[in-house]
Amino acid sequence: MGQRCLPRQFSFGYFLAFLTFVLTFTVSAPRVAQAQVTEFRQAVAQAAARDDDLVAFYRARNFEGIWSSNRDRARRNALMTAFAAAGDHGLPADRYDADALMAQMQAANTPAEQGRVEVELSRLFLQYARDVQTGILVPSRVDGNIHRQVPYRARLSTIQAFVQSNPAAFLRSLPPQSPEYTRLMRQKMEMERLLAEGGWGPTVGGNKLERGNSGANVVALRNRLITMGFLGRTNTQTYDDEIFGAVQRFQQAHGLAIDGTAGPGTLREVNRSVAERLRSITVAMERERWINRPRGQRHVWVNLTDFTAKIIDNDTVTFSTRSVIGANQHDRVSPEFSDVMEFMVINPSWYVPRSIITKEYLPQLQENPNSVNQLIITDARGRVVDRNAVDFTQYTQSNFPYSMRQPPSRGNALGLVKFMFPNRHNIYLHDTPAKSLFGRETRAYSHGCIRLADPFDFAYELLSPQVSDPEGFFQAELRTGRERRVDLASPVPVHLVYRTAFTQAEGPMQYRRDVYGRDGRIWNALAREGVVIRAVGG
Repeated sequence: MGQRCLPRQFSFGYFLAFLTFVLTFTVSAPRVAQAQVTEFRQAVAQAAARDDDLVAFYRARNFEGIWSSNRDRARRNALMTAFAAAGDHGLPADRYDADALMAQMQAANTPAEQGRVEVELSRLFLQYARDVQTGILVPSRVDGNIHRQVPYRARLSTIQAFVQSNPAAFLRSLPPQSPEYTRLMRQKMEMERLLAEGGWGPTVGGNKLERGNSGANVVALRNRLITMGFLGRTNTQTYDDEIFGAVQRFQQAHGLAIDGTAGPGTLREVNRSVAERLRSITVAMERERWINRPRGQRHVWVNLTDFTAKIIDNDTVTFSTRSVIGANQHDRVSPEFSDVMEFMVINPSWYVPRSIITKEYLPQLQENPNSVNQLIITDARGRVVDRNAVDFTQYTQSNFPYSMRQPPSRGNALGLVKFMFPNRHNIYLHDTPAKSLFGRETRAYSHGCIRLADPFDFAYELLSPQVSDPEGFFQAELRTGRERRVDLASPVPVHLVYRTAFTQAEGPMQYRRDVYGRDGRIWNALAREGVVIRAVGG
């Protein structure tokens, strides 16, 4: 008789019934290998039944445990050690309570109880592995403008790899191995000790302090700057050159205008608590887990809160320029995502997005058909439309039938070059004629795209691996005045990120304002999951 397949409706319940049958009846069948189907294995099978990955894992092992025997001691100890340190990673420590688990294991006296504890340990191992490796939260559920493709690992292959590895080494390999994550974690633990010691001391009063000032507010500022590490020990009670320099260093580390004067904006940042900074660091660690994959030996890193775009080669910043990001309005904020830059366009045309056409330009055309005359209006077949032959008042945002384009020029909204990483958000990096905005401290003014202060130098750096004279090549194309696409020989990954706390290889911790309020929303979501700010004594 040929081999028969199991019926489609075969369920795990049938499998358990089969196990029971084997346990009850096969012991007396001398010709069939004696199956070591114990009460423990039955309990494992029952406890794993609602988790497809754990069912598959234990079934392949004939429901033998990985935590419960004496030979599994090193694996248990490694797991308990990892669970005990979960709070160091900014994870909800109560989710994997090592003490409670130890008590549960000690109280499990029967094979059935031990089987249930066995599966619970595996379930918590998988939960911890997912949390510490790729984050607690689903980014898009926290904020719809975070389009991050989190690199989740398959649960079954994770636990299979674990049992074949050195347990302590495997668990140490789970968190992001990036230098940024390591430095953030170190800073977090230092700040927790500082919080236990009382933080940075009393806050600073007043609205503005500057050179020549003296009094209690200057002393409070002095003491806070000393504790923060921006000022050496001094007894001065006057806002002197030392305090002036310390304020400049503080301003530089917080993305503020570097003028050495402690105005309202600087004092607001000076007075933020250690707990507030810890929340930013904890959020940054969660964000680092979301992007826990290789970023590219060469990549572009756009930190929206820092208003900068950088080219990074082998973890070293080789180029940096100021940027302008989307305005803090619901339809203009810059999203977060990663993609790959494939080409640049020199002397670009600006094909006006429909949202801008209908919301901004249509009302102007209805008032005056000859307004925004730097733009060419075209129909569906690309033919130029005579403005004076159209009654724009008959159209609405929903039925406007025309497109608009601005041809190449120095006054083009995209400037003289744009950098393309084609994406569904229609976001790219580009030049701009509005250069004055780069001098401002907060630079959130665009419709969502990223404007660059030094786009030509950015282009030269991108072209440097593929042409011997990148500046000469670029300028020759620019002088033609014609639109020209230039492909990158090696496409470059681009990461649009949002970090209000980030580190440097050398120098002080960096903090930025929460421009869009995203990190506040992420912290609230983490807190709901049980993440807490700790004060840890030395």
